[in-house]
Formats: sequence, structure tokens, C-alpha cells
Amino acid sequence: MKDTTASGAELGAARLLLARMGISPAELLEAAVARPQAPTFAEYVPVVAAAVTAGTRRAYGSYWKRVVERWGQRRLDEPTPSEIEQLAEHVKTHVVARRNARGGRSAAEHLIAALRCLYRRAVADGFIAAADNPALKVAKPRRLPSTRRAVADTRLAEIYEVAASTGDDPALDSLLLRLHTETACRRGGALALRPADLDPDQCLILLREKADTMRWQPVSPTLMRYLLRHAEERGATEAGQLLRYRNGQPITRRRYDYLWARIGEHLPWVYVQQISTHWLRHTTLTWVERNFGYAIARAYAGHSENGGDVGTTATYVKATLQEIAGALSALTNEPHPLS
Repeated sequence: MKDTTASGAELGAARLLLARMGISPAELLEAAVARPQAPTFAEYVPVVAAAVTAGTRRAYGSYWKRVVERWGQRRLDEPTPSEIEQLAEHVKTHVVARRNARGGRSAAEHLIAALRCLYRRAVADGFIAAADNPALKVAKPRRLPSTRRAVADTRLAEIYEVAASTGDDPALDSLLLRLHTETACRRGGALALRPADLDPDQCLILLREKADTMRWQPVSPTLMRYLLRHAEERGATEAGQLLRYRNGQPITRRRYDYLWARIGEHLPWVYVQQISTHWLRHTTLTWVERNFGYAIARAYAGHSENGGDVGTTATYVKATLQEIAGALSALTNEPHPLS
């Protein structure tokens, strides 16, 4: 008959020994698994780049390129946490100097995030063990508070005036500013907008933004008319991009760069403070929060209701489309079908 007491004691002793060595049973089992040889960075980066979303490629692509330039022929399991820290410091000190730069902290943070994304895929593909992921053993630089804030009404009027009276396409630029001010949408949401995403009867637009999120957002009847007219006059197909140049070509993020550079030439404070489209999002959401409360501002922003900072009360104060439309009507002084 098997001595269960003895085997239980041996098992306990083995667990105690592993604990003292800092090894978990799961790690012991994982180490016993035969793994394929890890690919080089030059081989694996294109694989990961092809598997992630366009937004992730845009955020991490330049950092993956630097990793390949530095470690292209090295295998994924070769760099140590110390080497990653050294690379992050190199990126931080050699970042392109801009007026709104913050000492390269953001560049170092993005490099580490790009490597974590890369190694997360390598773990999933079985090339390295989760416990051997060196990127997770490197701390990101502490993120500094954003300098963005709401723009005062008088200043916002100045921005609108310059956009509507200068440049090669004032109608397009005015429409962009109104779209972002009314909806607080991100650039990606505006660029992804299609004629098929417009609901004229209820004055709603479908915004598709980062992390593949989708939400219906109320707009004023005036903005809806402008969007429909823009799509018709510039030849936007139902499934094609709505926002276009006069020649029918879809706009890109460069239009925003051109717009704010031009406004900055006419308004020095815009240039000095590095005002951008995202400041309009801050402006609108601040106004909504001050006048209609946190719950409606959160819904207006399209933020996730399942985030860790929401709190239990979010279950009870979830804003409806009618409430958001009411906030919009007050913002634009126009009645809305849902309000």
C-alpha cells in the first residue's frame, strides 16, 4: 500500500525548496517545455507588425525600426533588462528636439512599450517563457501630467476665424474644427468617418476610434448638413472616407499638421503652447463636465465604462444618448431630435 503520508511530506519539502529558490511550480513545468529557437529581431518584427492593428503599428513602428537597427541580428532571448534600459536611455538622449519635448521621457516610455508588445507576442508564440520576458523587468519612466487644457471661448473664436479666412481650403478646415469641437472625437475617429456612418434622421454619427471601439455620437442638425454636403460635393462614396480635399482625395493626418501650423503663424499663442486638435477635445469635455456632470462627460468622450478608474457608481449613472444629445443642444444652441 502506498505511503501517502510520506509522499505528502516529500511534496511539501519540494514546494518549500522551490519557494526558497524563487521558482513557482508553473515556472518549473514551463521550463521543461521544449521551445523552438527564438528568431532574430530582424525576422520577428515584421511578423508582429503584420499581426497588430494599424494604430499599434503607427505608435510603435519607429521604435521597432530602431530595435532592428540596433539588434537586428540578435535573437529575442539574448538582450537583458539592463541592455533594454541602456537602449531606452540612448533613445531618450537622442530624441529629435521639439519645442514641446519633455526630455525624451515619452520616447523612452514608447520604446519599452514597443518591446513589451513584441515580447508579449513572442511568449504567445512559444519562443520565450513568460518569466524570461526582459521587457517586463524594465520600469517605464513615470508619465508627467499633460499640459493640455480647455481653450477659452475667446481664444477658440480666434482659431475659428483664422481657419475660416486663410489657407487653401477654409471650408474643409472649418468643418474639421466644428466636427472635433462638437463631438470631442479623436483624429482617428474623424478620418475613419464614412457617409455610411451618418444617420441624418436622428442626427447621429458612428465614430470608430482607437482599440477598435465604436460609438454613436449625437451631432447638431447644422453639422449633419455640412457633413452631408461635404460628402456629396467632394465625391465620397458610401463606404469611402468622408473628409476629402477639393480634388476628391481623402485627407490624412498631415492636413491637421498643416492646419495647426498655419493657425500658429497667425496666432503666436497657438504656436507657443503647441495647441492641437486634442485641445478641442479637452475644451468640449471640460464644458460638458462643468455643466452636465462627470457621467455624461465620460459618455461624451467615449471612454470605456469598464476601466478601473470608473468606480461602482458608473453602473447607476450611465448616460443615455438622449442625455448626451441634451448636452449637445445646450452647447450648440440647436434642438436635437433625441433631446
